Amino acid sequence: MKIDHNISLKPYNTFGIDVRAGKMVIPENEKDIINYLEQHSLKKRQTFILGGGSNVLFTRDFDGTVFKMGIKGITVVHEDDNHVYIRAGAGESWEDLVDHTVEKGYGGLENLSMIPGSVGAAPIQNIGAYGVEQGEHFHQLEAVSIREQEKRTFNAGQCRFGYRYSIFKDDLQNQYVITAVTYRLDKQPVLKLDYGQVRQELEAMGIDNPAVQHVAQAIKAIRTRKLPHPDQTGNAGSFFKNPVVTMETWEKLKARYPDMPGFQAPHDHMKIAAAWLIQHCGWKGKAVGHAMVHKNHALVLVNLGKATGAEVLHLSRMIRMSVEKQFAIKLEYEVNIL
Repeated sequence: MKIDHNISLKPYNTFGIDVRAGKMVIPENEKDIINYLEQHSLKKRQTFILGGGSNVLFTRDFDGTVFKMGIKGITVVHEDDNHVYIRAGAGESWEDLVDHTVEKGYGGLENLSMIPGSVGAAPIQNIGAYGVEQGEHFHQLEAVSIREQEKRTFNAGQCRFGYRYSIFKDDLQNQYVITAVTYRLDKQPVLKLDYGQVRQELEAMGIDNPAVQHVAQAIKAIRTRKLPHPDQTGNAGSFFKNPVVTMETWEKLKARYPDMPGFQAPHDHMKIAAAWLIQHCGWKGKAVGHAMVHKNHALVLVNLGKATGAEVLHLSRMIRMSVEKQFAIKLEYEVNIL
């Protein structure tokens, strides 16, 4: 287990924001976590669980303890005629896990290709892309209670997954350190191709009978064109959630804005593309200080190189105000702000 004091978090967040943490603990197994917790009395507000740093905006220094998972390993723990259960350590790269399952031909995670971050962070955010959420193939996760110093297993129902939501963003925020996640994947994949430009990309590739490998390849191509890579331009991907509205609200908006894109959501609701709302308000490609709305995707805010977290947050608030004024819709943050 590695422990650092007064450490810069700039290398550990994809926005590249230079703030400091009082202490960073990098455990390599569950025993490291339990031993550390037994020796140190930690409170909820003094603890922050950091995954790949791809979904967080730091606006200040953090005087407490940051847990950064170093637990690795990808293994098959069970399989039957139709499914294979793959367990991955929380410190594994999400992209590496997806690539591993795609290479094996297992179906379920291919639409989530090229999402930055760690495996342990995926269920917290219930990450999703191109019509798929990780919760659809989630089996269970293992975690250690910070207060009780005990291991616990959570199934999908206990995680209370919703749109970019889990219980770990609410009632159990920073109360558990996730150590491993297990996914149930399909041996006979059922592909989802009708979200975004996936089917069109496959057609352009000349693929008539796609496999999971082709879907992953298509999505990587789309993401590469549309989204800036954090290694070149600091960002945390989608900064806002796509708002979900009632059918009545949707019909009123659609009457005023016929080209507004929307997608069917559960319980007779509609999901509206937040990028369209932001772009319609004139924000695409616009900079405020050292923070900017990306020129190719209005849902992505970027660090032009010297932005502080406060600058990025200020830009996001200006965007929210203009969208609310124009459409009477209040955008919710997808990124965690600290």
